[in-house]
Amino acid sequence: MINLLKKFEGACPCGKQHTFGSDIYSGHDILKNIPEYISKFNAKRAYVICDENTHRVAGAKVEAILTAADFDYTLYMFERSPLPNEEYIDLAIKNACEGCDILIAVGSGVINDIGKLVSLHCGIPYLIVATAPSMDGYASQSSSVVQKGLKISLPSRSADVIVGDIDVIKTAPKRMVVSGIGDMLAKYVSICEWRISQMLVGEYYCERIAELVRFSLKKCTENVEGLLAGDDEAIANAFDALTISSVAMNYAGISRPASGSEHYISHILDMRSEEFGTPCDFHGIQCGIATYLSVKLYDKLRATVPDKERALAHAEAFDYETRAAELRALLGKGAENMISLEAKEGKFDRAKHRARLDLIIENYDKILEIAAEELPTLEYLDGLYEKLSLQKDYSYLGIDKDITKKAFLYSGDIRDKYVLSRLAWDLGIENELAEVL
Repeated sequence: MINLLKKFEGACPCGKQHTFGSDIYSGHDILKNIPEYISKFNAKRAYVICDENTHRVAGAKVEAILTAADFDYTLYMFERSPLPNEEYIDLAIKNACEGCDILIAVGSGVINDIGKLVSLHCGIPYLIVATAPSMDGYASQSSSVVQKGLKISLPSRSADVIVGDIDVIKTAPKRMVVSGIGDMLAKYVSICEWRISQMLVGEYYCERIAELVRFSLKKCTENVEGLLAGDDEAIANAFDALTISSVAMNYAGISRPASGSEHYISHILDMRSEEFGTPCDFHGIQCGIATYLSVKLYDKLRATVPDKERALAHAEAFDYETRAAELRALLGKGAENMISLEAKEGKFDRAKHRARLDLIIENYDKILEIAAEELPTLEYLDGLYEKLSLQKDYSYLGIDKDITKKAFLYSGDIRDKYVLSRLAWDLGIENELAEVL
């Protein structure tokens, strides 16, 4: 994997210099090498964070290894599985040991996100011991957190060392393995929308990075049966694929290669859970479901003929105060940040809309061509989701179709990224499109 990633470093036709500085180790029985992995940092005292589950899976082994190596450390274990919010980040920072000069986190999604932020705050190197192939954030330079009710990506420190011990990772519950596959499936949509955004609003795009993500997606999904059976090679391939995906985000300097509208649909469900206590599931599970729904929406888009007059009339009749009220009803306090973002971004500015609309109509065939090139068929996904026992909508969480539709309609309000819901708004068809949900 390292050799593959090294090929992407340096000057690129996209105009950027792609660099990545993490050490990535994957293989069998490699936890014992942790003292060796951190030796180059000349660290003297480690701050180890985990929760009760990850301590049982690998944290206790990490403690034993550090003790045997006579390496000083302090352990902080969350009393329950942490949430990605300010409360748990503050707890991790406040309990950091005096004089600690390296952070070791044991876990996956939320613990890794917290670890990256604690490392940045304390200004110390960071090692993550992966416990599940459940998401693609191990190597990224951002952390997904809920701040003042809004799910955002905060700049954080990429792990200096990533340890993927296959003997640990393969013990993850099957649902977490499915979550990792779901997070990878989202890349179909993210690359599709990245290309469309580049064409319509001039967003930075790199084909080499897109190809790297496509490679990692194929690597993760080519042996689903082996993954579900806990086959060592399949688990190793999935971990490598997820790590490659997060490195791609570092190369791009943005999350766009790995997340699009499917992630923002999931974010809205997370925000509602934080605000109202409604059910939610693993990040990758929710993104996998949103990927299936997004493919349905793009299929509907293919059957739609652009109508300039309808789109202009729709924009003319649009009232943002009504939308703001709907956002507040859907998300509570989290809506306020989204509303303030719109005041800065002007996504619904009529002059900007008119210019985009001309580009959309001129390039509509190309938009559909990109969707056909990047997205799988529903038939393919039907077979794959059946193997995974992965749901195709959120009804199992008690989330009704109306909330699902609203999650799609407002998915473009979370970030200033051009995604399907914004394209549908530009065409004046977002409500008609949402009916397929």
